[in-house]
Amino acid sequence: MMKLEQYIQTLFTPEDVEYQKINEGMTEIGMPTISVSPETGKLLSMLVTISGAKNILEVGALGGYSGICLLRGNPSAHLVSLELEESYANVAKKNVEEAGFKGQVTYKIGPALSSLENLSNEKEKYDFFFIDADKGNYINYLDCCIELANPGAIIAADNTLWNFEVLNENSTDESTISLRRYNEKVANHSKLESILLPIGDGLTLARVK
Repeated sequence: MMKLEQYIQTLFTPEDVEYQKINEGMTEIGMPTISVSPETGKLLSMLVTISGAKNILEVGALGGYSGICLLRGNPSAHLVSLELEESYANVAKKNVEEAGFKGQVTYKIGPALSSLENLSNEKEKYDFFFIDADKGNYINYLDCCIELANPGAIIAADNTLWNFEVLNENSTDESTISLRRYNEKVANHSKLESILLPIGDGLTLARVK
């Protein structure tokens, strides 16, 4: 019997040329091939379209696939992408430009929390956020995103099922514990309306009230 992931991909994302090309390119240069899944990417595109987001921020660029998906949702939007590794940001920039979004992404290199603090000091505001970086800082990233959010902004975080390990209440894995705490905080936050979707490796969505 076909797995759920295979069923969804076969029907709704049968072939994403950019996804395949980016993953192949990252493999060739030794980058981790941990881009968002094609179905998660398609959902991000749809959410940007539905929300009408014009100013988007992502925490974690990797090879640029998530950035491409976000900009597909609104080809006239501008994306600020935070990436710790300059070499990754260079790969992402190349891939995003080749996908047709040249000049629409600003990359900020260095620890994401420092970049987020700078954006806050500059009074920047965003309509859509995507978090896909070091799991131990997810809660800190959430706090920063809420501060930078326009009313009604969407905050999406990837890997929040963590291969379903978040269901294991006895897990001692640090990333698992951090993601469980993130989901719990989002679920109970007074400023957020939220839900976790079991798509890809889990996508937790929140709308800022």
